[in-house]
Parts: sequence; C-alpha cells; structure tokens
Amino acid sequence: MISAERIPNNVNLSSDKRLQRALEHWQPKFLHWWREMGPHGFQDYHQVYLRTAISVDPSGWAHFEYVKLPEYRWGIFLAEPVADRRIGFGQFKGRPVWQEVPGEFRNPLRRLIVTQGDTEPASVEQQRMLGQCCPSLYDLRNLFQVNVEEGRHLWAMVYLLHSYFGRDGRDEAEELLARTSGNADKPRMLEAFNAPIETWLDFFAFAMFTDRDGKSQLLSLSESSLDPLSRTTRFMLTEESHHLFVGDTGLSRIVDRTCQLMKQSGFSEDVRTLGGIDLPMIQRHVNFWFSLSLDLHGGEISSNAANYFINGLKGRAEEQKHADDHVLAEDVYMLGSQEVPMRNALNEVLRDWYQQDCLHGVERWNKKIAGHGIDFRFVLPDRKFHRHIGVYAGQHFDPSGHALSAEEWERRRDEWLPSAADTAYLKSLQAAPVFEPGRFANYIAPPLRGINQKPINFEYVRTEA
Repeated sequence: MISAERIPNNVNLSSDKRLQRALEHWQPKFLHWWREMGPHGFQDYHQVYLRTAISVDPSGWAHFEYVKLPEYRWGIFLAEPVADRRIGFGQFKGRPVWQEVPGEFRNPLRRLIVTQGDTEPASVEQQRMLGQCCPSLYDLRNLFQVNVEEGRHLWAMVYLLHSYFGRDGRDEAEELLARTSGNADKPRMLEAFNAPIETWLDFFAFAMFTDRDGKSQLLSLSESSLDPLSRTTRFMLTEESHHLFVGDTGLSRIVDRTCQLMKQSGFSEDVRTLGGIDLPMIQRHVNFWFSLSLDLHGGEISSNAANYFINGLKGRAEEQKHADDHVLAEDVYMLGSQEVPMRNALNEVLRDWYQQDCLHGVERWNKKIAGHGIDFRFVLPDRKFHRHIGVYAGQHFDPSGHALSAEEWERRRDEWLPSAADTAYLKSLQAAPVFEPGRFANYIAPPLRGINQKPINFEYVRTEA
C-alpha cells in the first residue's frame, strides 16, 4: 500500500531523511510549475472526478474521487520487485539486475531518465488551454486525468534522479521545471513536445500517436538492468494505457460523428456545412502526429541505441517475445537494401513495433467507416514522410513515400499536413465549450460508456459551490 506521508510513496521514503528532504524541497517548485503551466482556468474552483493511485496491486490500484487539481496526490510508486530478477539482454545477460547505478553507466542512464522525464511536463504545457474549449465534461475529465498522470510520471523520473545521481540528479530535476514547451530560449528537448496543441483533434491524435511512442519507450526502459528504473516504468505503463485509450477512442468518436453527418447529408463529403470534421482533415492530423512521433525513436542507425542494448540499459519492447539470443552479436537488420548490425538498428526495430501498434488503431477506425457504408480508409504515411531526424531528414516525400522536389513539397504541403485554415476551422467548432453533463459538441459522438461505471451524463467536472 502507498504510505500517507506528505509525498505518497511505496519506497519507504521516510527511512531516507536526506532523500525525503530533497524531494520535499522540490515539491513546492513542482506545485508552482503546475499552477503556472497546468490546466488554465481550472486550478481553484473546479473539482474533477479523478483516479488516484493508492496501491500497485493490479487488481485494485486506483481510487476515484472528486479532487481539486492542485490537491491531487502525486507521488512515487514502483511496481513490486520480481524475485531473483536477472538481466534479460546484452553482454550481462543472466546476471542479477542492478539495485544501484554502475559508475561506468552513470551518464547514459541519467540521459535516458532525463529525456523521458522531459516529455512528461511538456505535454501538460502543450495542452494547458484545451479546457477552455472542451467538447464535453467527459472529455474534460479525461484531459485532466492525462495531465495529472503526466505530472506523476515527472515525479517518477525525479525520484530516480534524486535517489541515484546525487548533485547532478538534483540539478537535472530543477532543469525539468525550467524548460517549457515551445519556449524560444529553453524549449523541451524533443520536437514533438514543442508543437502547439490548440485543438481537440490535435490532442486526441497526440494521445493516440505520441503517447504510443511513450508506451514503446516505457516498455523498452522496463527491460532495463537498473531494477528501480524497470519497476518505475512498469507502473507508469499501468497509467499510460488510459492515455492511449483517450486518444484512440477520442479519434474514433470524431470519425463516428463525421460518418453520421455524412449519411445525414446524403453521403456528401462536405460535412463542414453541418459542423463536422471531414475525414481528409483527420487524415492530415494522423500524418502530422504519426510522423513527428516516428522521429521520437531516433535515427535509423544509432551507436547510442547499440550501446544502451549491449550494456543492458534499455532493451527492446517486450524483449522476451523476440525469438533470438537477446545478445544480437551476429544479427543484422535490412534497412532498405542496406545490411546493418542489429544492435545499431534497434531504434528502427522499436519503430517497427510502434508502427504495427498504431496500425491496429487505424484499422479499427476503418472498420467503423466501412460499417457506415462509406468508401474511405485511413492510412499511416510512409516512414520517409515529414521526417526531421535520421536518414530522411531534410528530404521531401509524399505520404506514399515518393520523392519530391522542395518546390513540389511547398506547393502541396497543405494536402498532407494540417494547414492554418484547418486550425482556424477547428477553433471555430470549439468556440463554445460544452459544460453541461451529458451533452457533447456536434463534431464528436458520445462514448459507449462512462468512467468507472458512472453514466455518460455524470458530472465529471463540477464547479465548487
């Protein structure tokens, strides 16, 4: 069970007074960041029906209640240790996992943790204005649930930095609150986390595609030989599944409503006349967020990825499902027609896993469209499309992977990626937020069921009397 200390935890924090004092010193800085950069306009007068972790028991780890956002019980939760856990890959395969950071791997492990930690507050910052234009109380509550859990995931990484990296770790924890998404002077570390999220279509696509990259990265880190990192990310995955649910079902509900409006208009593709979001516009947002999220996996050929694997710092997603020796000393990967040592192509292996996981969601939407009798299919763009990292950076391709000149790309860009006109139209749909329980904006269908067995018309967010 989680302790009832000032910082909820299941790591016996009170037994380490130095660490406890350091985290209690960081806590008010986090709360200041939350008030400054968290959901705008919903900090003091609203109560949100949120789940809060009270245990790491898979059968009942969360408690649901109304909470004011700044009073959410952020804390430190690690999955239960696995008895006699052994390193599952790389040169140390079969040896006991590490409970402390080996000195020779101190810098690369810190780099991995800081990079992961930087993404968590970034998404909160990107989404801070969305509550002002929400399509329903149900969706508003889901946005806030994602936000507070991203805040808790920041706590998870800060705990590791404070616990295992001394003064360097404490300095890095401070910097995690100093950078902000889109800041010209101190932006977030990764490009996808500096892109503005001004519309709910962008939010759902971000949660579907960018948070799915988060899932693949957490799965890889959960294989780590550093057992505290593995246990931390394993529990983060429990919460991350809801974020993917929000993105997948949010997009699916927009697709469903669009199809309803198309049928209502005699299968006209111009659903904008009825206040809907046309399917090609949704496809452009799929193209944008999927391609940005592909970049998050890094370059196709990477010595860093090889070293992380060789030294047991970061494995492949679901490492034990791979039918090989988990050492990969002789294995190769075909990158087009080029034969690359498998260890150096592990970013691309993870990208393979990620693309396949995204494809499952896209196919569910296509089945929904077909069920409405509409001839349209969503597709994931080619992996060369709209890339800024790796071998395709600086080149131009259409979504099918055909090479383009720079002039042709500039001329046709708005066919494939969200335009300023798209954003303006979406903002016009959001101009009147929906705060009445059980009501939904015209462009999105209601969910199939409510949260935690509550009805759809439950008051998921309420203003304090």
